[in-house]
Amino acid sequence: MPVSATQQQSTAATPVSEQRPIDILLADELTLVREGLASLCNSIPGYRVVSQVGSAGAALAEIQRLQPALALLDLGLSDLAATEVIRRVRELNLRTRCAVFSVRKDRKTVLEVLRTGACGFLLKTSSSEQMADALTQFSQGGIYVSPQIEVMSLFGEGPGRLNNEDPLESLSSREFQVFSLLVEGIRAKEIAARLSLSPKTVDTYRSSLMRKLDIHDVASLVKFAIRRDLADLRS
Repeated sequence: MPVSATQQQSTAATPVSEQRPIDILLADELTLVREGLASLCNSIPGYRVVSQVGSAGAALAEIQRLQPALALLDLGLSDLAATEVIRRVRELNLRTRCAVFSVRKDRKTVLEVLRTGACGFLLKTSSSEQMADALTQFSQGGIYVSPQIEVMSLFGEGPGRLNNEDPLESLSSREFQVFSLLVEGIRAKEIAARLSLSPKTVDTYRSSLMRKLDIHDVASLVKFAIRRDLADLRS
């Protein structure tokens, strides 16, 4: 049966301005930071913040409840590692794509975050234009890394790459997570809780990473982190 011109108009694509906004969840322990990010995201056409939370546990619960298209997580959430939230979202096969924002931009951290399945790594020093670019990439199924981070060096290419013999590169993802929390001053029991591991397993990772780095106490680990500009892990 022929379709009339009127019917064709009614079945035409919905104008962009009338499309349903893309839902975003924000997780940051600092209320002012969270509210500022929410205001920025809400000002970008086509996006809306549907939930703001101050902990990783709350973020995971809200992601399961709302299943927003995007979740932006502060790397320094203290009750559970942001990367663990991402792992669990993937294990549950939820539709939400997760990205991390942080003040850190060292190669190892960025790589480990992306390897967990994050769709991006956004610096807190990013501009509003960069946030808009990131949201566009995330919502279109792409990956976004802040331009201040040398993407080529992430994959061992270009002048910014680290030496192939860098001891940090020998650490597994779990060992690097434990290393990062140890130099924050977090105790093994709390590290275990954040990473959903047993304290005994954390001790095993600690021994292994110290052996690989040829460092034998936490104080020396902290000094090493400071030299490598890795000491501020509270994102």
